[in-house]
Amino acid sequence: MSKTVKLDFSEKYDEQHAKQYFLKHRSGLSRRLSHHRDQQLARRALTLAGEPGLVLDLPCGAGRFWPLLAEKPNRVIIGADNSEAMLQTAMSAQPADVVKRVQPLQTSAFDIALPDNAVDSIFCIRLLHHIGEPAHRLAILREFERVSRDSVIVSLWVDGNFKAWKRKRAERKRGQKGYQNRFVLPAVTVEEEFRQAGFRIQEQLDFLPLYAMWRVYVLRKG
Repeated sequence: MSKTVKLDFSEKYDEQHAKQYFLKHRSGLSRRLSHHRDQQLARRALTLAGEPGLVLDLPCGAGRFWPLLAEKPNRVIIGADNSEAMLQTAMSAQPADVVKRVQPLQTSAFDIALPDNAVDSIFCIRLLHHIGEPAHRLAILREFERVSRDSVIVSLWVDGNFKAWKRKRAERKRGQKGYQNRFVLPAVTVEEEFRQAGFRIQEQLDFLPLYAMWRVYVLRKG
């Protein structure tokens, strides 16, 4: 499969959208609480992964997790995103003492501009739920397997919970209309894709067990 994959939703991240994305998780109580829970899961996942010293944050977006990743004093962070506007927003909006710890990299998850086994861990939060094509997910996962020496931390939407059931029921009622860029995946499907890409599942962490769709997986190579 060609690595020159370009997804429709990736084209929307211009400068204005990047700034809106930076503010998104700071607006309203529910989003601030959600961000707090995301951070809890991320810290737990990083601990389970052995507190990796060289981490590729891809996609880093507006740098939402950079302060958390920088909590480990000697950690080196590569902040990577397909969008130049996102990287520029992150570099200008995040705290200066954090930004100086980050090496920015504009690159695609389908074709990461790093050599084999370049980083200890890949930190991939809120990307895979946008990827509906199994071949595209597998291409990304295989690229992660190539670039990471040890572990990958990923989040996505899975079934088997109240929110997934509710979403599926709503979609049945209204029907599919136009372009869709968020997908709930059967857990058994994505877990098999992890294995096909060369990973074993070390741990799974649910945002709210049996209620929320978000799940974080800690994957290990081999």
